[in-house]
Formats: sequence, structure tokens, C-alpha cells
Amino acid sequence: MVNRMRLIVLIVLASVVAASAQPYDIILRQGTVYDGSGAKAITADVGIRADTIAFIGDLSQASAQHLFDCTGLAVAPGFINMLSWADGSLLKDGRSMSDIKQGVTLEVFGEGWSPGPRKSKGKKDTLWTTLGGYFSTLQRVGVSPNYASFVGATTIRDYVLGREKRAPTPAELKAMKKLVDEAMRQGAMGVGSSLIYAPADYASTEELIELSKVAAAHGGMYITHMRSESDHIFKALNETFRIAREATIRTEIYHLKINQPWNWAKIDTVLYKIDSARRAGLRLTANMYPYNASATSLTARIPTWVQEGGASEMRKRLRNPALRARVLRELTLGIPSKNSDPKNVMILGFRKDSLNQLYLGKRLDEIARQHGKSADETVLDLLVADRSSIAAIFFLISEDNVQRMLKLPYVSVGSDAASLALTKTFMDMGTHPRAYGTFARFWGRYVRDLQLMPWEEGIRRMTSLPAANLQLSKRGLLRTGYYADVVVFDPHRFIDKATFEKPHQYAEGMIHVFVNGVHVLKQGEHTGAKPGRLVPGPGFEKR
Repeated sequence: MVNRMRLIVLIVLASVVAASAQPYDIILRQGTVYDGSGAKAITADVGIRADTIAFIGDLSQASAQHLFDCTGLAVAPGFINMLSWADGSLLKDGRSMSDIKQGVTLEVFGEGWSPGPRKSKGKKDTLWTTLGGYFSTLQRVGVSPNYASFVGATTIRDYVLGREKRAPTPAELKAMKKLVDEAMRQGAMGVGSSLIYAPADYASTEELIELSKVAAAHGGMYITHMRSESDHIFKALNETFRIAREATIRTEIYHLKINQPWNWAKIDTVLYKIDSARRAGLRLTANMYPYNASATSLTARIPTWVQEGGASEMRKRLRNPALRARVLRELTLGIPSKNSDPKNVMILGFRKDSLNQLYLGKRLDEIARQHGKSADETVLDLLVADRSSIAAIFFLISEDNVQRMLKLPYVSVGSDAASLALTKTFMDMGTHPRAYGTFARFWGRYVRDLQLMPWEEGIRRMTSLPAANLQLSKRGLLRTGYYADVVVFDPHRFIDKATFEKPHQYAEGMIHVFVNGVHVLKQGEHTGAKPGRLVPGPGFEKR
């Protein structure tokens, strides 16, 4: 026994000596290290070589090319954005400014729509036609964060069926499943759906089960914006559980919430149903953004049958007096669901400058008064006039419910937004403050100030929890041998600054961000580095 103990001591001493003797590229000295597991934080040094965490412990005798004093600062794994719309914004500005300044080192796309597969529209649109082609494009142009994506169920349906409201034929369903299989082999994390929108809601539960079975065969996940987060949320949950059960697939709910004041009291039943399903063996998780308002388009207020065939066909129907009357009648009856009070809808922007000058940033009730018609008629007129879907913020969520849901141990974090920058490209557009503040707000308001959970648990929710749900290899934890996605921030100062009225404001308090061992944010300023890589799903076949 004595000899065994001596051997252990010698091995430990040898590792310490070896760690000290070899130079490091980077040493983060004496930070408060949160490893991402939820375990109690420790004061330690973190040594990085190339793209890997090489040592965590005492490196006081070691040398490095770059030394950073992290005394009093939190050192943690990079944050994972489980619902990102940065797939488009990264092509405009690969720095991912608003998210990097919050410590996001992995962007996950694919809520219903994904960057591929897509059909080429001509010579000017040949950058990529598959999800794998999109990944290669990001690698070629260079981006700061790592990236991953689900393949969108809507994208798959649109590729095969277009915007038709019907079930696929057996041959078409076979083609859809083949596209999912190809996307999984190209690195997709699984299948993502967004079932309140057209043409996504044209898909039956059975169709979604069949697509999910393909993803499950590759070890992938089904992740969903459920068919209702409002009046029919119980039915939507049951559908989600059925897909998880019949496809035998890990399942996550996008931006868990309950919309509309008359539905807020349903929270006890919603959480009971999820907990019961989890106890019954379904592998269910969820993500959230920490705000009491959502953002989507005005088209979400109108029945989806009107939108069959796409935006152009929708506008034709809205110009038809008989069809317009039918739409207004259905809205009065609460179809697709009872609409929110117009005073709780804030317009983010129009395609036409003339409409922006009149209505940008105003509430729908005020716009309707100016327009001289009811709110429903005003929405239809605006959709026709602007020839766009018109982005808006909807103040529909209970703050008490937000806090209660954020406490759930299976809930991670997602912005449901693009990653923007304080440049004309992005500042001319309206946006939800979550694009600039989701992770900082989660930490600063809910973890630190309201103390909804211990700090170690707050870090776990942004790191190892989503990494485990996605079954990522060597990411989401600070461990020797893991990829060096590392953030250093001031835990007492990390906070969001963006507001609904002034959303284009960076978060504060993030000091350093390393992606694959490369320094992307240094003393709060972007270095211009773009070391982001594809983080592939479980079915990935490297070529």
C-alpha cells in the first residue's frame, strides 16, 4: 500500500514538473476557475497550447508567450448559443461582435430554417447548395466563433414541396428523408422545426416523426419551436412528446415560454407535463432567452392558409376583398390564436423608408390610430404595402414565469437572434435587445443580482449543459485535453446594456475570449481574429 501511495505521489509530482518545464502559448494566472460542470470554483492557472487546454493548476513556475493576470476574474468555458440566427450575419461581418462581447464561442443555427439544402437560383447564387457547402463557405471566408447547425424541417419541406399546403407523397417523403440523411452526414446536429409559421405548420406530426427517425439513426436531436406557445400549448407539448417517443430521439424545446396573460397561469401544468415526460424516460431539455418579450414578424398574427405559396401569393389574397374579409373574420374568432393587444406590439422596421419614417419603433395601437383603421386591418395593409413580413417585438411573457423557468436545471440559453455590430450594416435595422444582451443579462440580472441559482450553476447552463445535450466532443468544460474555448470576465460587472428602445449597445464586463486557443477578445476589444470552426454533429462523415 505504501509503495502504491509513493507511486501516485511520484506520478503527480512528475506531471507538475512536466507542466512547469514546458512553455505554454498562453497562461491565465490565478483566475477563479469555473470548469462548467457546476462544481465549486477554484483559484488556479490555466495553460493553453495551440488549440488545447494543456494544464489547469499551479503554473507559477511555468513560462508562456502570453501571460494574463486574471486575479478576481471568472475563467470559464466559452458560452454556447443554442438558438442563433448568426448564419446570415456572419457572412456580412464574421467578427460576431455582439456575441463575442458576451463570451459566445459557439453559434448553433437551424430553427426550422437552415442554410441548406437549397436550390441554386442562378449563376449569382452558387456559393453553396447544401448544408455542408454552407459550412465550407464559413470556413473559407473566416469567422470568429465556432458554428454548428440543425437541418431545418421547413427547409427540407420547402426544398421538396415548395410552399404547398399538403402532405408529401411517399416518393416526396423519401426524398425529404434522404435530404436529412445527407445533412446529418455533412455535420447537422439533428432536425429543427418552427411550427407556428408557414410553411412549417403544414407538416403533420407523422412527417416530423419520419424526419426525426433519420436524425436519430445518426445520433442526432430533434429541436422545436412548438406548434403553440400560447392558447394550445398543452396540445403542442403532447405533439413534442410524441415525436420524441416515436422517433426515439433526444428532444429540446426552443425558447420555452408561455405567451399571453390569459395563459400565464398554465405554467404549473406545463412544467408538470415536461417533468412527467422526463420521468417517463423521454430525453427532454429546453433553452430560453431571459426577456419578457419575444420577436417575430407580423405574419405570425394571421392564419397560415393565407401564406400558402409564399409572400407574393399572400399579398394577392389580402388584396382580394372576399379573402380579406375571411381573414378579418377569422382573426375576430381568434384564428390562429387570440392576438395580442396592439399596445403590446412594437414595430422594428419596414423595407420601405417611407413607412419607417411614419411608424418605426411605434406600438401597433398608435400606428392603427394614425392609419385610421383597426389593428387587424392595419396589419393586413402594412403587409401588402411593405412587401415584407415586418419584424416586431411582442410583449407577451410573464416576468415571474421567466424567472421560474430559468431555475429549471434542464434549461440552457439561446439568443434567438443574429450576432450584430455597431456598424451601418446592422444599426439601420431594428432588433430585439437579446441580440446584444442575452448571455450578459442571464448572468448579470438573473444569476448574480436575483440569485436564481449559484454562480457555478449559471456557468453550467451556458456551457456543459448545452454541450452535453448536443453530445459535443471536448467542448463545454475546462478540462485538460479539451479545446481551448475560454472566456475571462468580471463577474461583478458583466451585464447587458441593450434596451428595447436602444438595442444597439454592447454588453460590458467580458475581458478576454479565446476560440480554439486564439485570442479573439482582448481587454474587451476584438482582435480581428477569425479562428472559428465547424463543430459537427454525431453523424458527420469527414471527407
